[in-house]
Amino acid sequence: MNVLVTGGSRGIGAAIVRALHASGSRVFFTYNNNAAAANRLRSELGEAVTAAQCDLQDPDALPALVAACIERLGSIDVLVNNAGIFEWNPFFENTYERWQRGWARTFAVNVFGSVNLTYLVLQHMRERGSGRILNIVSRSSHRGELSFADYGASKAALNNFTKSIARSCAKDGIVSIAIAPGFIETEMAAGELEERRAEVEAEIPAGRVGTPEEVAAIAAFFCSGAGDYANGTTIDVNGGSYVR
Repeated sequence: MNVLVTGGSRGIGAAIVRALHASGSRVFFTYNNNAAAANRLRSELGEAVTAAQCDLQDPDALPALVAACIERLGSIDVLVNNAGIFEWNPFFENTYERWQRGWARTFAVNVFGSVNLTYLVLQHMRERGSGRILNIVSRSSHRGELSFADYGASKAALNNFTKSIARSCAKDGIVSIAIAPGFIETEMAAGELEERRAEVEAEIPAGRVGTPEEVAAIAAFFCSGAGDYANGTTIDVNGGSYVR
């Protein structure tokens, strides 16, 4: 199986790359700034894994990325939209300029980067008659957030986009699901966990923060095709901290 993973150099993305590699898939993953981490992961996993730098905020860079992936792997069977950013952007004690910048940048990466790349990959998948789209969203997409509403809203948009793909593209052999993690031990969550880990863990019935590998195991299951009839579903991975 040939898989394109965005934001694959670290955190959940790197765990997904490792899990897919372990299952026998060939993986092409993107990174933005952390070339060192990307190169370490590629060296660790060998020739079945390819790394490519790409700024998902640049729509003009995406056709070349898809072409490079297809040239390298021969096809794209699965797209995993994992890349995302998170920044504090509170309603109060903030400036109007920072507020606007936060919403624009967060949506540029978390929404428009993913939907534009998905559009391009869908054309390829439709020609082949099959494909899977996996979107990594967040618990924030369901419950809203206090100090980073832009992040929650961006993941809610991607969550809804998952449902649109499922309903529109199943007739073309293409299915889509989303995975919505809660707190996971990643660099993205490190600052908040360092500041208030005890409070965070107290809110989680499981009593602990999740691991990237726990998210990756579910991603690998879907990528295998075993979960195709769950088309349009969002799978919550949050230790019971938000139950819908």
